[in-house]
Amino acid sequence: MPRRLLARLFGLADDEIGGVVAGFSLFFLLFAGYFMLRPVRETMGITGGVNNLQWLFTGTFVATLAAMPLFGWIAARVQRRRILYWVFGFFAINLAAFAAGFLASPDDVWLARVFYIWLSVFNMIAISVAWSVLVDLFATGQARRLFGLMAAGASLGGLVGPLLGVGLVQSVGHAGLLLLSALLLLAAAFAARAAQRWRDARPLSAEDVAQRQRPLGGSPLAGATDVLRSPFMLGIAAFVLLLASVTTFLYFEQARLVELNFPDKRTQTQVFGTIDAVVQALAILSQLFVTGRLAQRLGVGVLLVAVPLITVFGFLWLALAPTFAVLAVVMVVRRAGEYAFIRPGREMLWTVTTPEAKYKAKNFVDSVVYRGADALSSWLKAGVDALAQQPTIAALLGAALALLWAFNGSALARAHRRIEHGSADGAGRS
Repeated sequence: MPRRLLARLFGLADDEIGGVVAGFSLFFLLFAGYFMLRPVRETMGITGGVNNLQWLFTGTFVATLAAMPLFGWIAARVQRRRILYWVFGFFAINLAAFAAGFLASPDDVWLARVFYIWLSVFNMIAISVAWSVLVDLFATGQARRLFGLMAAGASLGGLVGPLLGVGLVQSVGHAGLLLLSALLLLAAAFAARAAQRWRDARPLSAEDVAQRQRPLGGSPLAGATDVLRSPFMLGIAAFVLLLASVTTFLYFEQARLVELNFPDKRTQTQVFGTIDAVVQALAILSQLFVTGRLAQRLGVGVLLVAVPLITVFGFLWLALAPTFAVLAVVMVVRRAGEYAFIRPGREMLWTVTTPEAKYKAKNFVDSVVYRGADALSSWLKAGVDALAQQPTIAALLGAALALLWAFNGSALARAHRRIEHGSADGAGRS
């Protein structure tokens, strides 16, 4: 496609095309590799027992807490532009080790549980770091226009990944999928390198290139302390907590209904992969043609509020008809909305924070806060199910959480607008 047509179709300046293509490619490769493994993770979760999912969520939170000091150490000492390379390289080695384990012991329940926890930590950190790079490289105005386009790479990868998984799992097995995912992860690191070089040629400021070549410094635990000191970042943390809680309630229902309706492990992998493919197909068109234009005309608020409000009605529908068909529709709509609107809007919030916050505080919120909310809400969901033994009660509680989520998103949008226009007291930059 000629550059001029591409620029007109998606509203790009001519010198932005290279950066957008690199960001799009980064997300496509990362998400193709991750979503190829996501159905495997769901299958491994069921292998360990649906009644044990809250223990897996708790284990994931503990593993995330253990990983944070290591990530903080890397972020403090490695050149800012090289943080992603270290993280992705480490995870690729892990994937190769798991592939060897699945070849040696394909039915080991404890290996399945460890992989479930590992992949749940990996996806939070890897995706957060990828977004950190783009938040670092693009100015606020560019982010509003371009983040939806680059997020479309994630949706395309999320569409291709499950299709690859569904098509290849019968022939190469789970171990083969893990090795292919490791290769895609390494390729994503090269796409990030292209994005860095694009920005090097057109720096945001006189010191931009030199600053990205320096380590961030500071404490490995600085991300947590920065969040606690900033009302704005605490608001983002609350948004992520509510997002994760709503997601967990739907996730538990999905696992329960899939186990009930599809007892075969490979069929389960195919069902999860099919749901993922439908989600990404719906999301990608919105990201390409709707997200950026919506954010430009109506602001980030519409991206943060629309999906929570839709989710409220989804939970109410599920309360009236707790079947797999209804659950599948609600899951698809909520997840497609998250990828098309919530995630780009969430990342736009971080563009008004400091470089250190974009990596350390952001990763703390995206991983520790998210997984902590997962663990807490999983036990809440298990407790509600044990006491009430009625899916309707959990659905109504989910609707209440989604309503709080919408109010929080509206407040964050107003705070972001104040900081962007310089009328805040610096809370977002602390």
